[in-house]
Amino acid sequence: MVSVVLRHLTKRFGSIVAVNQANLEVQEGEFLVIVGASGCGKTTTLRLITGLERPDSGTIDIGGVPVNDLPVGQRGVQMIFQNYALWPHMKVFDDRSYSNLSLPLKIRKWPQLKIREFMRPLTQKLGIEESFFRRKPQELSGGQQQRVALGRAMTTSPRVLLMDEPLSNLDPPNRLKVRGEIVKFHCESRLTTLYVTHNLADALALGERIAVMREGRFEQVDTPENLMRRPASDYVADFFKASELNPREALP
Repeated sequence: MVSVVLRHLTKRFGSIVAVNQANLEVQEGEFLVIVGASGCGKTTTLRLITGLERPDSGTIDIGGVPVNDLPVGQRGVQMIFQNYALWPHMKVFDDRSYSNLSLPLKIRKWPQLKIREFMRPLTQKLGIEESFFRRKPQELSGGQQQRVALGRAMTTSPRVLLMDEPLSNLDPPNRLKVRGEIVKFHCESRLTTLYVTHNLADALALGERIAVMREGRFEQVDTPENLMRRPASDYVADFFKASELNPREALP
């Protein structure tokens, strides 16, 4: 488990400042949710951490080590995208050839037996049934695709897991089910996790702490209870007033 620390992080796209002197500390093994209005810099922050974007200024530390100059593959970070980003022409899993789950291991020259032994307990833990193995992504439900995307992320043994709106394409029953599976997986793995969403019910159900982002900066980072009971600004108070949620909605 490692920490993630952002110090005065800034990213511009032309005249637009997407992330503006942002500071954030994510503790080892923490599940931290980032919320905020559309365009506030949530996804850009994740892309900066994973290395898909380079900051204009500021530093990113992972496990106490600056990673600004490290390429994507050397940061120990995996990102799960909103659309799952699965290979549409590949099966879910095949230990003999390239598939969505075996590809990262095949690239690392793992032998077939080692791949099979590694994947068996992982697929069981994530609820990826053997009947899914020969299917392609378009033959799976949204919830099943989400499990495969999570499984693929885990094949690289990441130190940090980033999730960008992974539930947005699911219908309400599947959303609640997969949300519960994400909670269960985090409890078992204790991976340091940053999760971006605009859905407050998801944020309240998942986050050990929630970071409220506004115009490229973090307005307040606190427990869900403190954010609602002791907001640090009118913006945070108004943001959570929008969460006139049925308490049952905030349960995983």
